[in-house]
Amino acid sequence: MKQQSLKLAIGLVLSGAVIPAVAEVTLYDYTEATSAYEDAYLSASANISKSRGDAQTGYDLNLKGDYEKVISTPRRDKTVKLNADGQVSRASTAGATSTDVYTAGASTTVDTYFREGSKGGFWFGKASIGANSESNDLDTALGLGIGYGRVVNVTPMAKAIRLVDALKQGGSIRRKPSKAVYNQIAQIIAKDSEYASKYGRKDYQKSWIGDIESALKSAGVLSSANLSAAGVLDIRQVLVDERISTRKHGWKVRAGLNYVGSNFSGIKNKPGLELGAEYHRPISNRTQFSNEAVLSTVFDSSASDAYKLRNQMTLTHEVDSRIDWENTWALDYNKVAGGSDITTNTLSSTFLYELSNSLDYSISAKLTDTNGTANDGLDKSLNMGIRYRLK
Repeated sequence: MKQQSLKLAIGLVLSGAVIPAVAEVTLYDYTEATSAYEDAYLSASANISKSRGDAQTGYDLNLKGDYEKVISTPRRDKTVKLNADGQVSRASTAGATSTDVYTAGASTTVDTYFREGSKGGFWFGKASIGANSESNDLDTALGLGIGYGRVVNVTPMAKAIRLVDALKQGGSIRRKPSKAVYNQIAQIIAKDSEYASKYGRKDYQKSWIGDIESALKSAGVLSSANLSAAGVLDIRQVLVDERISTRKHGWKVRAGLNYVGSNFSGIKNKPGLELGAEYHRPISNRTQFSNEAVLSTVFDSSASDAYKLRNQMTLTHEVDSRIDWENTWALDYNKVAGGSDITTNTLSSTFLYELSNSLDYSISAKLTDTNGTANDGLDKSLNMGIRYRLK
């Protein structure tokens, strides 16, 4: 009898040794092609100073708004972007007066894939308009072209991973579920707007969270027959009370012809060319890297070698559930026909502390280096302010 027990124990140990470990779930495990997200922020910051020897108080006031809405289906991606950036400043030197500058823009892009659900070829249409305080002309363009690649919004999976971690830590579940269940939960999370439309914005959370509980119950991971009150509160805290910045992965390249109605150089009613590329990679569940670049030119005999290049690189790291660290490098290069080439590099680093699910306190350091203008040089600023999340 003892020998049989010993053999059974050895057999269990050996069989356990060959069972493969369950791989950790990552954002790349979410492949749902149908998703939608909407980011809208309004930021305000100020820097006011008067040092010894200054003739007057200097100040730098900034107001910025950003909006992005993306709707993705297996067939097409629709993107709408709006932005506005204004600054009012005055130097502390004697006789300096207040100056104000602004930029604003809007664009919409529709990417339609040749094969539904693919990550391959698509054709696109685009319309954009821009304005700034240094030009009397608007920058307007219509574009049509082809592209390749796909970018997937994986924010629902980021929320699902955080939700499961919170439930595991609180003891509401015995173990983490399989990747299939993670995906099931992420897909329920992604249908937030659908639940709100069906059940009403006031009452939908009961059904929304109830379906997440059902998925966990079917997976057999709940610590009890039903989710405890503490577990429900953990889910609500992750999905409602906290905010997770958008996570996405993938890449796209595109090339197309433009019709330029007008631009800041005074050129009107000319054809043009635009090349673009974007790359997004979640380095971890807490860190997101993105880079977007656009090169454009106008077919005009008076500006045959002129073109504009803009590249923006961002790295966002979630220090903890309430603190985000955002870093951006923006390069703007404008090759002017018959004139000086203008290059502007802007580096910024911002800490955002979440005061509520809609309001952040921000501390931002920025370096701006300009070459090719009458006002070349390096500008430095340190601003404190608030950021309000509209969506």
